[in-house]
Amino acid sequence: MEQQVTFESAMTRLEEIVSLLETGKCTLDESLKLFEEGTHLTAFCSDSLRQAEQKFITLTDKREDS
Repeated sequence: MEQQVTFESAMTRLEEIVSLLETGKCTLDESLKLFEEGTHLTAFCSDSLRQAEQKFITLTDKREDS
């Protein structure tokens, strides 16, 4: 069963990736894989934040129209 990725879990994994890369102990291949995973997670987080912002705007606009 595939686990649902949440904003929080993606941010936690990004922190792990940064820590791993900062150690300098990863091989070039491992570093590239981690970087690639990080770019996907960053895109996911950015999209999640954009969606949340849009929802907030929509909800506050409806409230002001009432």
